Amino acid sequence: MLISFVIPCYRSSDTLPQVVDTIQETMKERPEFESEIILVNDESPDSTWDTILSISKKYDNIIGIDLAKNSGQQCAIMAGLRQAKGDYVAVSDDDGQTPVECVFEFYDKMREGKYDVICADYEDRGKRSLFRRMGSWANNAMVTFFLDRPDNIATSVFFLAKRFVIDEMVRYDNSYPHMEGLLLRSTHNIGNVQVNQKNRAGGSSGYNMRKLLSTWINGLTTFSIKPLRIAVILGMLMSLVGFIIIICIVINRLIHDDVALGWSSIIATVVLIGGIITLILGVIGEYVGRIYLSLNRNPQYIIRDIIVSGEDGKEE
Repeated sequence: MLISFVIPCYRSSDTLPQVVDTIQETMKERPEFESEIILVNDESPDSTWDTILSISKKYDNIIGIDLAKNSGQQCAIMAGLRQAKGDYVAVSDDDGQTPVECVFEFYDKMREGKYDVICADYEDRGKRSLFRRMGSWANNAMVTFFLDRPDNIATSVFFLAKRFVIDEMVRYDNSYPHMEGLLLRSTHNIGNVQVNQKNRAGGSSGYNMRKLLSTWINGLTTFSIKPLRIAVILGMLMSLVGFIIIICIVINRLIHDDVALGWSSIIATVVLIGGIITLILGVIGEYVGRIYLSLNRNPQYIIRDIIVSGEDGKEE
């Protein structure tokens, strides 16, 4: 039985060896399992790729993937999933915060409950900034509302999935993958194991506001048309409000001849309606832009090199 571990790597030259060592020690607990560890370097500006090369010389079950440009965590995961050969595939992080040693708890839960996917349900996420806490809350709200996640399950990018789920996920070749959306598109038979997130072993998070917003927009517009429906409803509501305002102004003018129509009310109405129209056009434009990029076959990632433990690197 083979378990594949997929780990996207960015600025993790200091933390990655500890993560890989933890996986190797954990796998010794179940000799009936074999493992492969797929490390995807997302064009990290530090020495992460050199670290991956060094790890591949230490262990014989390492696959290193070097991307030609920074493609983002989601695309890096997709690159790793397409290389994974395991009967089960686990996706984890490179910073040491994810308790990857819980993988067999995930497996046992999957077997007991006959689940297709087991996701981490974090009881304690350790010390995090207010920005990160707000980001997690917003992401959970977005996934629940826009991606129709059932209320009784939690999803995360730390998960263990069966082979058929991975095969379905990698069929998605458009430009903007979103892990939780792909999981929910493949199955709702998802279980949870409660875990605690560790403190970072070193460095700082690679996510900033721009990257978090990009991830949320991917989830909003890739697997849901609800933003378009909201735009339609908002437009209808504003039309109704505008119609009511016009009636009120006309009635007020008929009753009071000396009423002076002020520029302030006109400008406020124009600005409000103009803002709503701009918002709606922006939502539509986002969808059109993604359709355009998909039709042009914009790649999720480009692989510069792949190395396998004990073999020479090869150009891809």
